[in-house]
Amino acid sequence: MMEVKTSLLDNMIGVGDMVLLEPLTEDSFLENLKKRFDHNEIYTYIGSVVISLNPYRSLPIYTPDKVEEYRNRNFYELSPHIYALADEAYRSLRDQDKDQCILITGESGAGKTEASKLVMSYVAAVCGKGQEVNKVKEQLLQSNPVLEAFGNAKTVRNDNSSRFGKYMDIEFDFKGDPLGGVISNYLLEKSRVVKQPRGERNFHIFYQLLSGASDDTLKKLKLERDFSKYNYLSLDSATVSGLDDAANFRTVRNAMQIVGFMEDEMQSVLELVAAVLKLGNIEFKPESRCNGMDESRIKDKNDLKEMCELLGIEQSVLERAFSYRTVEAKMEKVSTTLNVAQAYYARDALAKNLYSRLFSWLVTRINESIKAQAKTRHKVMGVLDIYGFEIFEDNSFEQFIINYCNEKLQQIFIELTLREEQEEYIREGIEWTNIEYFNNAVICDLIENNQNGILAMLDEECLRPGTVTDETFLDKLNTICADHQHFESRLSKNSKFLNDHSLPHNCFRIQHYAGKVLYRVEGFVDKNNDLLYRDLSQAMYKANHSLIKQLFPEGNPVKVNLKRPPTAGFQFKASVGTLMSNLQTKNPNYIRCIKPNDKKASHIFNESLVCHQARYLGLMENVRVRRAGYAFRQAYEPCLERYKMLCKNTWPHWKGPARQGVEVLMTNLQVPAEEYSYGRSKIFIRNPRTLFFLEEKRKQCLEDLATLIQKIYRGWKCRSHFLLLKKSQIVVASWYRRYAVRLLSKLLKHEMYFFQARKLLRELKYQKKCEEAVTTIAAFWHGTQVRREYRKFFRANAGKKIYNFTIQRIMQKYFLGLKSKLPSMSPIDKTWPARPYSFLDGVHAELRRIFHLWRCKKYRSQFTEEKKAVYEEKLEASELFKDKKALYPSSVRQPFKGDYLEISKNPKYQKLSSAVDEKILLADVVNKINRANGKGSPRLFLLTKKNVVLADQKTGQLKANVPLTDLASVSTSSQTDGFFALKLKEGSASAIKGDFLLSSDHLIEMITKLHRISSMAADREKLNIDILDEFLVQFKQDKVCVKFIQGSPKNGNSVSCKRKNNRLLEVSVPASS
Repeated sequence: MMEVKTSLLDNMIGVGDMVLLEPLTEDSFLENLKKRFDHNEIYTYIGSVVISLNPYRSLPIYTPDKVEEYRNRNFYELSPHIYALADEAYRSLRDQDKDQCILITGESGAGKTEASKLVMSYVAAVCGKGQEVNKVKEQLLQSNPVLEAFGNAKTVRNDNSSRFGKYMDIEFDFKGDPLGGVISNYLLEKSRVVKQPRGERNFHIFYQLLSGASDDTLKKLKLERDFSKYNYLSLDSATVSGLDDAANFRTVRNAMQIVGFMEDEMQSVLELVAAVLKLGNIEFKPESRCNGMDESRIKDKNDLKEMCELLGIEQSVLERAFSYRTVEAKMEKVSTTLNVAQAYYARDALAKNLYSRLFSWLVTRINESIKAQAKTRHKVMGVLDIYGFEIFEDNSFEQFIINYCNEKLQQIFIELTLREEQEEYIREGIEWTNIEYFNNAVICDLIENNQNGILAMLDEECLRPGTVTDETFLDKLNTICADHQHFESRLSKNSKFLNDHSLPHNCFRIQHYAGKVLYRVEGFVDKNNDLLYRDLSQAMYKANHSLIKQLFPEGNPVKVNLKRPPTAGFQFKASVGTLMSNLQTKNPNYIRCIKPNDKKASHIFNESLVCHQARYLGLMENVRVRRAGYAFRQAYEPCLERYKMLCKNTWPHWKGPARQGVEVLMTNLQVPAEEYSYGRSKIFIRNPRTLFFLEEKRKQCLEDLATLIQKIYRGWKCRSHFLLLKKSQIVVASWYRRYAVRLLSKLLKHEMYFFQARKLLRELKYQKKCEEAVTTIAAFWHGTQVRREYRKFFRANAGKKIYNFTIQRIMQKYFLGLKSKLPSMSPIDKTWPARPYSFLDGVHAELRRIFHLWRCKKYRSQFTEEKKAVYEEKLEASELFKDKKALYPSSVRQPFKGDYLEISKNPKYQKLSSAVDEKILLADVVNKINRANGKGSPRLFLLTKKNVVLADQKTGQLKANVPLTDLASVSTSSQTDGFFALKLKEGSASAIKGDFLLSSDHLIEMITKLHRISSMAADREKLNIDILDEFLVQFKQDKVCVKFIQGSPKNGNSVSCKRKNNRLLEVSVPASS
């Protein structure tokens, strides 16, 4: 069986569990944290408690592979990680049906919010899959960005500080799949809406809205992007490095859609956020009345007007609410004016209430979306992310309330930790030893006692008639709490603080479990009262805005309640009480967050700061509680599996019960009996030194085992190698011997064959010589006989045979020479080798003709259909004009393009192209000759298979459309001009206007195509082509003679046409060179 490694003990950096730290001092505690932090080990255990140091940078320890590594693993099986605690809590909930709560505490900036996100993301990753389950998980996870935008802000200690407490109950079904959740929020720091300390920002949503909203959205909300336009936004820290407000705004909008917010709801929320910004810009000025009373008036009503338009409130109603206050007592109503200070107080009170109620509504609305739909009993895992203990230079009512909450959490932490320890001892049958520890219940009682607690006295002071100030409240504390050992004030009855100059007169000091905190009483009464004038509530209720009416139900005139609303302290105390009761019913899991430095920088470990946090979190005390009884405990099976090699009786396999094996092991190692105890399922080790003794023995034993394994392995490897070599040598030797014998046998055979072959060769040579001698003698004899018989015929036939032989040899030499001197394959190559003998004239000429025909055939076989058609046209042009018209030679090298105008592509001729239905075979510009003066007018000449079309060049207007069947003949001269006449048949429809006398640069191509089309049509006569230097042209009723003459040099090289008389047109053509 493979041994299971326990990473807490194997290859440790420092000590993974502080319970095992030896010696246990504050210095060694801090040194261990620092050593692990320097090696990127940010998690350390105290038993089942996780200490988390904020690294202030991203670490590659939260990947999907890490999730799988910690999934379904024992808590102590791997190195300390927040995933181990999350997995332990989830498996306890799923498998043991125990409700869980994860308490995350620490200072602002210690990483509590990130820790809660990691827990939720881990649970989401390891629980079940499915469309509905994934939807629930996504909604639970996406609720975080929404609440962070509205409830988090940048502080001097943290760029994303939670300014509210959040407790989320995640509900699971019996399979461990999430069904939904419920979120509870505690004490939003709403004073931040109207005022922020130096170096801090307002809530994120204000900056995200102005940075990320579209111009159209801002226009609808009547906002501008410039932060400096709004009084409620601090400018010194408006932008934060590492925070992209514009991108975060898009993330928040997307998260709201996933959670289930409708589009109109999101718009309503943004309108309220914009209204808060507008509210901060309302300023007041004093105005004296005739009765001497001061009242306030609004300076610039533009922001008020825009705010009222956003919320649908009548401007006059809200303006009056800022100027007057109505007090109701039984049947009486008294209206008083507000001075400037009171008006500003009313404005800020409205802004704070508007934003805090909007935040509460958001939480309620998210709960509606994420709540479990099933009515059956659910398993619950609670995650508490609440503000840490706060000690500032100036601590007020908010810090007092926050620190009270942390006192309660510390109290429940101690109680639950001790109770868990006690329950495990009882469960395992181990005798319980009472542990001495500091119980902070006395501090909680100082704050929350119903009779003389600080909160009770603050409520009593707020409800007391008469003049109530922060000073009267402090006087009351000095009177009642003077003798309390954790309360300090210079004005108390206790004289020992009279000369304590670190304690101002308007302050009191409480000695919390985390240390002494100085509270300034200024603002305690007002913040506890949290008053919003009824006039403002009623003005808000009158708004024509659905969400505003929900936020201010007390403004309904029908439901006027004259009772004073509960104070902020009373409400928070009740909420904390409910939370503590809830936590008491669940199995606790703790994450103690620590920030290593105040600079929010990585790789910096400030020992004094960490020491301060470790003290007030009670971490040393927690270690001592865990070590008061037994420092280490482990189930018998893994304990035996880990240490069985230390005893011969248990190594390598123990066949009995695991407990007996452990007992044999401990006895054999001679560990003192007082150092350990046997529980029902675990062994308990009292002192870490005993555990380290076992680990040292195990390490030494592992080294010995490793050496033994290496020795055995090396011996086996060498023996195996030797046996393999031996076996190989035997095989190679046997094969070589076989090969050598075969080779020797072949050599002997070859030698024998060699001698036999030499003998046979001699015999064959002798036989061959005899046969050759016989053949020679016979040949001579036969020759003699033949010569004797035919001697009389030799003289008569010798000349003829010699002649024939000579002729054959000459012909053979001629053909071989001709083969090597053949000309190229080009049909126009006219070279041919000279004949060597005159008697070969006929053959030489015939061979030249045959070769030319064969060469032409080979050349024609390479033609495509298009190229063939072009050559056919060229051939036809040759037949028509060669040696007949002087213009022909210059046209031979010009390709027949056809469409010179690209009619179909030219938008100018689009109308003309659509008018001609058929395919256009030729399109060119010609000059139509006027009989009156012999001058030409440009026309478009289009030729199709059936028609000749003439059109105006500029407009493309159709001038004439002559069917080819109406053409009688085409006349042209024999000279180099481009003139030709289209003669129409008499009596045809086209002959009414007479013949056409035209001039073209492409005359040869035009007439060739006309002739080719007419000759290809079976239903038409062949078109006659007349080549004459004088011909008649019919112009309407008159016939005109067109005569071509040679021009004189003074006329230049251009062709000119002149009218000589009514019956004669003379065309002057320059002489060809």
